[in-house]
Amino acid sequence: MDNQPSRPNVLLITCDQWRGDCLSAAGHPVVKTPNVDALAAEGVLFRRHYGGAAPCSPARACLYTGLYQMNNRVCRNGTPLDARHGNIALSARAAGYDPTLFGYTDVSLDPRRLATGDPRLRSYEGVLPGFTVRQALPEHQKQWLSWLRAQGIDTSAGSPDIHRPARGQAERDVTNAPPVYSKDQTPTAFLAGEFIRWLGEQEERAPWFAHISFISPHPPFIVPEPYNSMYDPAEGPAFKRAANPQAEAESHPYLAYDLAGQKRTKFVPGIEGKVADWSDENFRRIRAIYYGMISEVDAQLGRIWQAIKSAGAWDDTVIVLTSDHAEMMGDHFMLGKGGFFDASYHIPLIVRDPRRSAAAGTAVDHFTEAVDIFPTVLDLIGAAPQRHLDGLSLAPWIHGKEPQSWRDAAHWEFDFRTVAKGEAECHFGIGSRACNLAVIRSMDFKYAHFGGGLPPLLFDLSNDPGELNNLANDPAYLPVRLEFAEKMLAWRAAHLDQSLALAELTEDGVAGYVSRQEAVGSRQ
Repeated sequence: MDNQPSRPNVLLITCDQWRGDCLSAAGHPVVKTPNVDALAAEGVLFRRHYGGAAPCSPARACLYTGLYQMNNRVCRNGTPLDARHGNIALSARAAGYDPTLFGYTDVSLDPRRLATGDPRLRSYEGVLPGFTVRQALPEHQKQWLSWLRAQGIDTSAGSPDIHRPARGQAERDVTNAPPVYSKDQTPTAFLAGEFIRWLGEQEERAPWFAHISFISPHPPFIVPEPYNSMYDPAEGPAFKRAANPQAEAESHPYLAYDLAGQKRTKFVPGIEGKVADWSDENFRRIRAIYYGMISEVDAQLGRIWQAIKSAGAWDDTVIVLTSDHAEMMGDHFMLGKGGFFDASYHIPLIVRDPRRSAAAGTAVDHFTEAVDIFPTVLDLIGAAPQRHLDGLSLAPWIHGKEPQSWRDAAHWEFDFRTVAKGEAECHFGIGSRACNLAVIRSMDFKYAHFGGGLPPLLFDLSNDPGELNNLANDPAYLPVRLEFAEKMLAWRAAHLDQSLALAELTEDGVAGYVSRQEAVGSRQ
């Protein structure tokens, strides 16, 4: 690896809604991900990695800004990202890269910086400031549809209806029948091909920074042959759930609200009814399709690995593979993401730095979080650290060294306000500011604190890994509840916005640390 560029190439890949346990490298008993496994064999697999929020926009805000939701304040899809915050793309640009996007970032832009009639104010699918967009692929998927149309595929159904079985959808039951497009024509294949084409245009010794944001394995749950029949619905771990949906709903007021609002058509277009009322067989069919979607993504990742190798860039490229949030996938009779369960927030993370081989093929079982990715990338490209960020650089683990101190728990937040329609506010009889929860999850316990007077949750994970028995009001566990409530308070106090709080004006000028990235971001 002589004559390497002074800075590495960087490839940041997000695969939307990918559960952290659904990797064969992580020991899943059914799912096979050979190309992800190959990356893990050359990098570091972080087994206990968690997203910071849900759904897409809040989750990505944590990843892109390195700030917890309490500081970036992106609460829902559609909540604007304050323009004062720096982000991973702006920092890459400041370091000399031209960060290039393939896919989407789901960032609602700050309306204070835009004219009232700006069309960007009518969508939450804006682009994170700092990125050059090479190939956008928002929810309407028009760019992919036109690509399909050029290949003779009938795309008149549009999206999401094109993601229905080619021979029609059953009224109530899930089928694994394939769509009209083939395995080489999926949105994943489309974006992979666009990245590979762009890669061929790069100058040999000019470092590049690319972000590929794949939609899969996000619903609609459908996948072409051979992935649609790759997995047997009868195979897979037992679902983590109560005896029935009614028992789940009775366990907490928020669960009753969430279960009642989950509609099947959101996950399988054309099927009416509530998700919780699906049979166990239907949940297993969906899970087998979801596993197939993961394998379809894995195949396209292998195609990308080969293209980078063929370009002679493999030994110069840092690769970060992760997701924004995870997927309930039948646990607790639910699909999708949100709430407080691990299944919504435990996501994959693999980081490969070819300049460091000591840790290749290792796994880290300490808790890591989405906010760690931004400071890690800064570290790996040699950029100045930003002390106001909530995340911690993972570079020591990647370099084969264990940090002297590390967090002993994971944290995430979920805000269920519905500002435009006021649904949650009306249901619970509370204001938007109170529609939230925060979680602290250690190895043995998990505590969830709710706003609006909703009751807290405490799970003894060592004895109840399925998160079924709330011990918050058990007298024997009141000391544990108090301990974790205090830990959460200390966590929030330690991570309140530090952009200027680490600085002080003195007679000699500014002492301490000032976040300069906000100033950069404000000019974009």
